[in-house]
Amino acid sequence: MERTGFPQLENDLPDGLLAVRAAEGDDDAFAVLVRRHSRGLLGLACYMLGNSQDAEEAVQDAFVSAWRCLPEYRHTAQFRTWIYRITVNRCLTMLHRRTPPLPLDTVAEPAAGDEASSPARAAEDDAEAAALMCALGEMDAALRVCWILRELQDLSYKEIAQVTQTSEQAVRGRLFRARRLLKEAMAPWR
Repeated sequence: MERTGFPQLENDLPDGLLAVRAAEGDDDAFAVLVRRHSRGLLGLACYMLGNSQDAEEAVQDAFVSAWRCLPEYRHTAQFRTWIYRITVNRCLTMLHRRTPPLPLDTVAEPAAGDEASSPARAAEDDAEAAALMCALGEMDAALRVCWILRELQDLSYKEIAQVTQTSEQAVRGRLFRARRLLKEAMAPWR
């Protein structure tokens, strides 16, 4: 069978078929999967881990694990949820090895300043983002994963249930608790 070329792979083939080809040793097919999913996985890992260096390491490790496990991939789950699950597991492993995050009360209150002042607004936005990252860091990992996958990665409840290996009802409960905790933690920023 003659190859139609790399761009054709990227535009026309679904993840499942690319995964089959990659499992058979097609490096180009796996490269397409990496390109398709790396941005979303990097965003997920960044929000879970709190910094881009650890996130890049987690995503790279996830893709290496996926490459090694492709021959055993059963295709019972979508490739997207499968690679998200691998990435979540890697992030959780990295989080368990870390020291505990700073308490939420160590984040400074937003400064009252001139709203029209661009540098002041930028600093406030940065502080608010830091407070959100801190609040996410304080949150139980199961709640944080569900919130990130839903609110930042736009996965459906069903996909989140597959990634977290739980029920859709459990996902809804975790999202409810995560949203409530974030609402309380971010109250000073309203």
